[in-house]
Amino acid sequence: MTTERIALVTGANQGIGYALVQSLADRMNPDDLVLLTGRDPQRVADAVAHLDGVARVEGRVLDVTDGAAVRGLAAELGAVDIVVSNAVGPLVPERGQAEQADVFIDVANRGAQDVLRAFGPVLRPGGRLIVVASSLGTLDHLPEQLWPRFDGVTLDEVERAVEDWRAAIHDGTAAAKGWPEWINFPSKVAQVAAVRAVAAERRTRDLADGTLIASVCPGLVDTRASRPWFDDFSQAKSPADAVVPIVDLLLSDRVDPSQYGELIRDGKVLPWKPSTL
Repeated sequence: MTTERIALVTGANQGIGYALVQSLADRMNPDDLVLLTGRDPQRVADAVAHLDGVARVEGRVLDVTDGAAVRGLAAELGAVDIVVSNAVGPLVPERGQAEQADVFIDVANRGAQDVLRAFGPVLRPGGRLIVVASSLGTLDHLPEQLWPRFDGVTLDEVERAVEDWRAAIHDGTAAAKGWPEWINFPSKVAQVAAVRAVAAERRTRDLADGTLIASVCPGLVDTRASRPWFDDFSQAKSPADAVVPIVDLLLSDRVDPSQYGELIRDGKVLPWKPSTL
């Protein structure tokens, strides 16, 4: 069987990732392939078993904290049309932020950085490379003194900033250096900054062939990961509803240049920097 398009979603055995795979499978074509990835073989197998749709769905075991595995899958596939970096590490309020930092950073930041590095070069013209982030990923969620670590920098510089932040957490100097106590803020900013760094290098050629690199915010979504952190879910979306504008973006026939490299929520660009007006 000939595969027309290949889509890959990381962290996809539950929540938003699972909903993304289901929606893509529903809206893509029978000869297309959607790869659902996660690091637990049984959870991946169970997730695939409960999915249906028009496109074919296959499961792949992938731990995004294993850079060699990420590079290996990209090399094996050779070319992809849609890649969504969605994996996120566990974060719970009953444990200290510092003791959870390594796993959280390794999955959400190092994982996203490795996906960008590995899959950017094998993305077909007209493809989509998206990182699921958050509206918390704008610069105004960090003290202004830290903005130069993430604004107008290369991917290497984003990675160094993340590792400097990690080291400051462990040596007890994070607060003195201005890093917020809640690790979600720097992590999300770094995710968006990584996307912006990669996009800045590719913008001209990507826009010429209709390729999109961007980060997306699904908004408040009622998932197992978000429930410990919020009391009021009256305005929250279900995962299925939250992914609709994301999949619209992934499957659109055209790229809006104003969205390229930006953080997008419900089809609209969120400003990277606060307005000076």
